[in-house]
Amino acid sequence: MLYLTLRQIEYVVAVARAGSLAQAAQNLHVSQPALSVALSVVEKRLGQKLFNRRKGSPITLTAFARTYITEAEALLIQAQRLEDPASLSRIVNGTLTLGCFEDLAPLYLAPVLKALRQGLPDVVLRWRIYDFENLARHMREGQIDLAITYDLGLDANFDKTRLKAVSPHAFMAAEAALARQPTLSFADLATEQLILFEEGLSVRHMLNLFRQGGHNPKVAHRVHSLEVMRSLAANGEGIGIAYTLPPGDFSYDGNRVVTRKISDQTAIEPVILARSNHLPELAAANSAHHIICRVFTEKNQAERLNP
Repeated sequence: MLYLTLRQIEYVVAVARAGSLAQAAQNLHVSQPALSVALSVVEKRLGQKLFNRRKGSPITLTAFARTYITEAEALLIQAQRLEDPASLSRIVNGTLTLGCFEDLAPLYLAPVLKALRQGLPDVVLRWRIYDFENLARHMREGQIDLAITYDLGLDANFDKTRLKAVSPHAFMAAEAALARQPTLSFADLATEQLILFEEGLSVRHMLNLFRQGGHNPKVAHRVHSLEVMRSLAANGEGIGIAYTLPPGDFSYDGNRVVTRKISDQTAIEPVILARSNHLPELAAANSAHHIICRVFTEKNQAERLNP
C-alpha cells in the first residue's frame, strides 16, 4: 500500500527547487500552511528530516533529502508520462540482453552500451561475452536478444545484419623478415609458424582459408587471448593472425608488435548483428537494432574519413 501521494511528493520537490516555502507555495498556487502540513506528513512517514528550516534563513536540504529528491523527481517524470498517451506510446521498456563475441567486445561493447542507454532510457540493459558456440546457444535459448559477432557458426535460424567488413591482420616481431612487406597474403604466411586462437570455429575458419589456396599451415601455438597472441608474436614465437586489430604497437610485456594486413579477398569477414528468428520479437530489441546499426554506420564513416 502506498502511504504518500504524488501530490505530497510534488510539494516536497517544489520546496527543494524553490528554496523556500513561500516561493514554492506561490509556484504551486497553494497556501503556505497547506504546504507546510504536507512536508510534515512526508517527513513523519519517512522518519527522516528532509529540510532544515530556520526562521529568517533559507531552507536547506538534509543529506538524506539529496538522494530522496533525485528519486522523487524521476518518479514525477514517469507519472507525467503515464498521463500523456502520446508519450506513453513512444516509451520502449523491458529488458534487453546484448551478447558480444569475446574478441569484438573490447572494441564495440562500451560504445554500443552508451548509445543504447541514451536511446532507450527505460530499458534495463544486460550484456554477456562469449565465444562463437556459446553465443549461438544462448541466442537459440532466448537468453540473448541481440549479438555482435562474426558470421561463423550461425545457420538459417538466425537473422543477420551486416555491420562492417574486416580483413585479418598478421602480428609479428619487429625483426621478422615479413615485417618489411607492406601487406601479406596467405601464400606469404604458409611456411611460417602460426599463432591461432584455440576456439574451434575460429581455428577451423583460419585453416580453411589457407587450404583454399593449397597451403598446409603450421600451427605453433593456440591461444585464447588476443594479447597473449600479440605477446608471443612480439617475442618471435611465430606469427599471429586475428580479425581484431587493437590500437598500439606494443604488447603487454613492452615488446614492439608489427601489424600487417592480409590482402586476400577471400579472407574478408563481416561483423554482424544477429538474433534468433524463431523467438518472439521484442520492441526493445527492434529499437536496439536500429541504434546499434546507427553506431556502426557512424563509426564506418569516421574510419573512411580518417583511415
